Amino acid sequence: MRATMEYDEPQPLDGKGILMDRNEVLEVYKTWRTLFNSYDPPRVAVAEANVHPSRLPLYASEETLGQSFDFRFIDASFSATDFKHCVTDSLELASKNKSSTTWTLGNHDQMRYATKLGLHPVVDRQDWLLSNGTTHPVDFEIGTQCSVAANLFILALPGCTYIYQGDELGIHEVADIPETQIQDPIYHRNHKQAKGRDGCRVPLPWERAGINFGFGTGTPHLPQPEWFGSYSVQSQELIEESPLQIFRKALALRRQLQCAEEITWHKTTSKDVLHFSRPNGWNCITNFKGGKYTMPAGEILISSQPVVAGKISAGTTVWFKD
Repeated sequence: MRATMEYDEPQPLDGKGILMDRNEVLEVYKTWRTLFNSYDPPRVAVAEANVHPSRLPLYASEETLGQSFDFRFIDASFSATDFKHCVTDSLELASKNKSSTTWTLGNHDQMRYATKLGLHPVVDRQDWLLSNGTTHPVDFEIGTQCSVAANLFILALPGCTYIYQGDELGIHEVADIPETQIQDPIYHRNHKQAKGRDGCRVPLPWERAGINFGFGTGTPHLPQPEWFGSYSVQSQELIEESPLQIFRKALALRRQLQCAEEITWHKTTSKDVLHFSRPNGWNCITNFKGGKYTMPAGEILISSQPVVAGKISAGTTVWFKD
């Protein structure tokens, strides 16, 4: 299991890890590639490889699976410095090794991304979960706002983006699951010192109210909180600027705007703002924090928050064409 000392310690770089990243596995993947290439067009698989970044291309090469999740953003702070570092390193490594790039902000093993951004950075997340979310307040609005902005940022990058179910709703961690209903074995295996990952695995709300918020009629494997209704698909479908509607529009635009997998960074007048463009004139600008930033000239395609009086507020991403 991942809840081991091996998982938390640095991984070896020789492909001889005790629990993961074994060179022998790569040889197996090469045999799978023969099967993938028998299809027209060839199929692609994606590795969930918790390995050193320098080893990722081995899993994402044309000789093996074709893709591997890049988890850099999961532990990165919501800042221009960290995000640019993640992007630059990943693109350079992919180019060097002729592999694809992938982007993701969360998964089934992580606290909900919106909650990460809604909690103060100094908060110990494990302790917070063990308190059922009572030791520190969560800014639900800011967390969701920044989560949508971050997702819009990675959706503009070249390569593939993986969105963890529920992130399109801007939904938060369910921190107060009763002890008697905890499913994750981590809780007991770690002698109740870590609550586990159930909080990001609660069945999603489809309807505003009713049995299980529309998630079937049986008893769900994890309890849904009352506040789920306001994050439901039904609630958000009627709001033009809801996270769900922004995601839907962004995904449609992304399909139309696909081009060569390259980016160009543009200088900004703030250390908290990143601006890059794609070869077809597709621009992405994100104001991570701080004061309002003047919107560059161009046609706005989508924004995670309204651009008011030509200013981009903190926690906002805008796509535009120049």
